[in-house]
Amino acid sequence: MVHDDVTAWLLEADPSLQFQVQRDLLDAPLSTWNRTRERTMTEGYGAELLAKQDDDGQWAGGAYFPGANDWQAEPGQPWTATTWSLNMLRTWGVDAAALEGTAEKLATTSRWEYDNLPYWGGEVDVCINAFTLQNGIWLGVDMAPLARWFVDHTLPDGGFNCEWESGSTRSSFHSTLNALYALLAYEQAGLATDELIATRHRAEEYLLARHLMYSLSTGEVVAPWVTNFLAIPRHAYSALRALDYFRLASEHDRTSPDPRLAEAVAMVRSKQQPDGRWLNDHHLPGRVWFEIDEPVGEPSRNVTLQALRVLRWIDDAQ
Repeated sequence: MVHDDVTAWLLEADPSLQFQVQRDLLDAPLSTWNRTRERTMTEGYGAELLAKQDDDGQWAGGAYFPGANDWQAEPGQPWTATTWSLNMLRTWGVDAAALEGTAEKLATTSRWEYDNLPYWGGEVDVCINAFTLQNGIWLGVDMAPLARWFVDHTLPDGGFNCEWESGSTRSSFHSTLNALYALLAYEQAGLATDELIATRHRAEEYLLARHLMYSLSTGEVVAPWVTNFLAIPRHAYSALRALDYFRLASEHDRTSPDPRLAEAVAMVRSKQQPDGRWLNDHHLPGRVWFEIDEPVGEPSRNVTLQALRVLRWIDDAQ
């Protein structure tokens, strides 16, 4: 499959992916890809998920987990509650205008399952707070107190770990990457202080020192999930997802790709199939509103888009 055929295959997807193909691979004018992006509010995945919203502004009656506890015997965790639904809508490019009034409703009605804390203040988990920070920026909430939380909860090695409250002092690839996406979003919105910018760069160095893949102590790939590419990654780390973060950060900072990304880039290249696509390597089990990712072992549009735009960034820089 030549590149044109892969592009045509990608463009057969939901508008939430089409606009990214137009923007990131085809260099379409803003007016073109923005028209496609606007369709996410009225058709496809975006419209379907918007229709699932509760009258009180939540989804499934809960902040991070559904309000009803009937999911506990099911495999994995549910992905239907408010935070996960907001994450998907934001990732799909849905305009905040489609959620008018949601931020105010959540401030009044939604509480975290941890200690019944108010929604926009976050709680103790790094990844949950990272998602909340990004969703708050998107919906126009003043997130300065939660942004500051990340400065105060950086670990000595420069990264983050959701287990810090249990005493962990070693950072996690997963937690650090989720925090980085949030810190970059805050900075892209023009809100970051010098201290927050320095916090982001320290966390980047945590991953770069490990070349996005390796344990410092053993020099080996830290775990199989590093090389497992997910169509819907949710909270999970992969070297590909990390590379896509560094692509965004490089464009924001106007810097060249760090040489320490080379091994991860080579791994991404090695996983391209003869037909030019990449596969969905793994699926995170749990209740969903509707299925949106391809079966494990099948070509994935989301993974292929992410891989192609990362490699385009690297190749253009060279």
